Amino acid sequence: MALNSVNTNVGAMAALQTLNGTNTELQTVQSRINTGKKVATAKDNGAIWAIAKNQAATSNSLNAVRDSLQRGQSTIDVGLAAGDTVVDLLNKMKEKALAAADTSITSASRATLAADFDSLRDQITKAVSNAKFGGANIVADQTASDAVSQMSFLANDSGDAFTVIARDMSLTGLGLTASSTFDSASAAATMIDSVTTALATATNKLASLGTNSAGLDAHLNFINKLQDSLDAGVGNLVDADLAKESARLTALQTKQQLGVQALSIANSSTSTVLGLFR
Repeated sequence: MALNSVNTNVGAMAALQTLNGTNTELQTVQSRINTGKKVATAKDNGAIWAIAKNQAATSNSLNAVRDSLQRGQSTIDVGLAAGDTVVDLLNKMKEKALAAADTSITSASRATLAADFDSLRDQITKAVSNAKFGGANIVADQTASDAVSQMSFLANDSGDAFTVIARDMSLTGLGLTASSTFDSASAAATMIDSVTTALATATNKLASLGTNSAGLDAHLNFINKLQDSLDAGVGNLVDADLAKESARLTALQTKQQLGVQALSIANSSTSTVLGLFR
């Protein structure tokens, strides 16, 4: 038989405990909706929170890796642009030397061709010396102040390097000099061979630089995908399913209202004891 007591209302105590539990769940759901996360602090789930923080730190550190690789891309792209210009100029120089090697032209015509040849030669120096990005020139004469023998860029969050070897595409690097020219048909014929060799050297160096650029592009693409995967993984661990939480919020609000009514009924039950004293 249930105890009829005005001091201890067991029904009200049970109803209050249920209502408090509902309020606690409701606060949790509201917090998830407000923050968008099911694990916002270490208190929510210590293990998951720690894993998510570590993965987020790795993802954030990849920003520096991406920036370094993009800087490398820009540096090499500038070098490639200069290299393309050098190859075009060498082709034109070969054309001028070939025309000057023709013994049927006059000395005046040959002198004009030599002047054009010299102008093209000097443009190579200008193109190479201007191929700088961030103060570094990956195709410059190795004696130049802005020349680099190699450049190392971040490859991962551990600090490992992606190294690119510089390719000297200056006149010296191509086997020519600032005084390379001709003044006779025989000298022009000799210059054809020199320019042909320089052209082969330039294309080989440009191809090597292009391979390095493609490698940087591929690695940067991988870093971008890796960062996206890490971010998605962190989201899977800590993000709340708002559709699910919205449904829970509605259910808990209804449950809270019912809990308040149940507590009200339990509290009023002791008033029946008054009937025993009438």
